[in-house]
Amino acid sequence: MPLAILYSRAISGMESPLVTVEAHIANGLPSFTIVGLPEAEVKESKDRVRAALQNAQFEFPARRITVNLAPADLPKESGRFDLPIALGILAATGQIPSNKLDQYEWAGELALTGELRAIRGALAMTYGASRSGRSFVLPQQNAAEAALVKEATVYPATSLLQICAHLAGREPLPRYIADDGASAEGNPETGVPQYPGMEDVKGQAHAKRALEIAAAGNHSMLMVGPPGTGKSMLAARFPGILPSMTEDEALESAAMQSLSSGGFNVAHWKRRPYRSPHHTASGVALVGGGSNPRPGEISLAMNGVLFLDELPEFDRKVLEVLREPLESGRITISRAARQADFPARFQLIAAMNPCPCGYLGHYSGKCRCTPDQVSRYRGKISGPLLDRIDIQIEVPAAPQEDLMRQSQSESSSSIRQRVESAYQRQLTRQDRPNARLTVKEIDKYCVPDTLGENLLKQAISRLNFSARAYHRVLKVARTIADLAASDGITSTHIAEAVQYRRLDRN
Repeated sequence: MPLAILYSRAISGMESPLVTVEAHIANGLPSFTIVGLPEAEVKESKDRVRAALQNAQFEFPARRITVNLAPADLPKESGRFDLPIALGILAATGQIPSNKLDQYEWAGELALTGELRAIRGALAMTYGASRSGRSFVLPQQNAAEAALVKEATVYPATSLLQICAHLAGREPLPRYIADDGASAEGNPETGVPQYPGMEDVKGQAHAKRALEIAAAGNHSMLMVGPPGTGKSMLAARFPGILPSMTEDEALESAAMQSLSSGGFNVAHWKRRPYRSPHHTASGVALVGGGSNPRPGEISLAMNGVLFLDELPEFDRKVLEVLREPLESGRITISRAARQADFPARFQLIAAMNPCPCGYLGHYSGKCRCTPDQVSRYRGKISGPLLDRIDIQIEVPAAPQEDLMRQSQSESSSSIRQRVESAYQRQLTRQDRPNARLTVKEIDKYCVPDTLGENLLKQAISRLNFSARAYHRVLKVARTIADLAASDGITSTHIAEAVQYRRLDRN
């Protein structure tokens, strides 16, 4: 039969649409044509496939070869189509049986020797294949990642010859079985992923308390303080006090990272992502983009932490692109011919100095910045963006007695226990963390007592809170109450929440 049909997957945003690979062999002058909107990587597969077939001792037909990647209006990119194209040519020329090809979906980049190389987006493609009811054949390097989709049937292979032996019935491919016991880096006794410990940070009790509240309620946070006070150190230890990831959260984060150029490391399964882009990052690097849209840092931090150090040093236009994702938890990347939606439910932790030199308010008295310079420096962060950050605190220089104290401070594990307890209260009450409450849900679950309401009214009039800031104070107060195992919000909770709007007070 001069025609063979196989199935593979493309990547479009978070989706993995089905691609039908049709290989047709006809009489005529020798040629090799790939149609179906292929990009440069796919067009180059002609040379890789030819060399791989010849080096695997197969006959490459000296006839007219046409490969169609349907649907024709869906752009096809990367080398993942090498394997189905090669198998289609072999099946169309009768060199391998074609009766089992429709039972599988295929993806893999071919080396010139016929070996298979790893591909990007294996997790998303495997999820699509499992819903179609077909098994998925892919390179050995991607097998552990693909097997995270529990309902999927995964067959890893190392070479084109191994797959052909499987189709001929001579040597069946073994199904990949995931090893649940060794799927993550963590404590071998508890299974909890290991992060740097909060006990390494001496002093800064106020900042640690604010981080605990942020972790419990999924709140964004900004730390303002002189250099060397531990802002970056605290942020790096923040993932260690976050609630443990659920299976769905872990799979969602892994699928997003599998779409990146670096891929997903299976050793990081159920480990909260921690992304810390440099302040020279562009807006596209932060939110994603490109002619074939790929996720940016805010999506790669899915269900984890995005840390922006030296916040005013970022280009203002770059920071402004964070405003919508912080509210909606999604980012839509639109191009003339394509549109892609990526989830962006990340937790923003940012740090900045109080002035250009960094020493405003420092006990050393080193600061020589004028009020105008300080105002211009802080003005690099727009009011609408600052308004969306729930917690804003000062991180002053630690006293010498705290630095020289030998005893360790509270560990991350003990903080995480309180965070987990408060987080479970939120899920039981409203099925989501407090930071994601809607206005109607705030009116239902975040009602303060009489004293708390009076205190909040005074804060609004004195500090000129916006409506958004008012709602965020209530959500932070609700988290503080949850940490205290309190069903109601009292004036104490409101007072603590108000003091975390540090830049509003200034």
